Amino acid sequence: MKKQRKLVLFIAQSLDGYIATKDDSLDWLFKVEGEGDNGYSKFFETVDTVLMGKRTYDWVMEQEKGQFPYSNKDSYVFSRSSIKDTKDVTFVNGDIVDFTNNLKKEDGKDIWIVGGGDILYTFIKEKLVDDLIVTVAPIIIGEGIPLFKAGDYQLDLSLRGTRTFNQFVELHYTVNK
Repeated sequence: MKKQRKLVLFIAQSLDGYIATKDDSLDWLFKVEGEGDNGYSKFFETVDTVLMGKRTYDWVMEQEKGQFPYSNKDSYVFSRSSIKDTKDVTFVNGDIVDFTNNLKKEDGKDIWIVGGGDILYTFIKEKLVDDLIVTVAPIIIGEGIPLFKAGDYQLDLSLRGTRTFNQFVELHYTVNK
């Protein structure tokens, strides 16, 4: 029997649980002294597909000045409206659960959830997430966009490992299903 692909969250957050300030800034993140790329390249090799919401896509495109950074991966953006696909991205406005479960059954490497917020909430609530790799920055920003949206859900996790990248601590959890 072939191994099913995993849906993995790989993200950084402040110690108080925010992934960005209220105005979508990550400046606080780049003030922290890391080590190399803090494990990003090694993780990036383990995935061949990225999933994100439209808000994250718009933010990425603005930050990257229109150059999509994941063009060497199969990339899907969930949107509530119909949008024409680009050479790098397929826009999806169908059922997230069915779409994701079908992707997980296909041959390939793992699938990366890029970003957080609404899309992560849906993946968690629908029990689609398999692993969470959260890198914690030693900074408290007080308010902003939380990694985990409040809601009626619970995830039971098992710690797979920890790593440090100078001032950052990476926590790797597997979701108990």
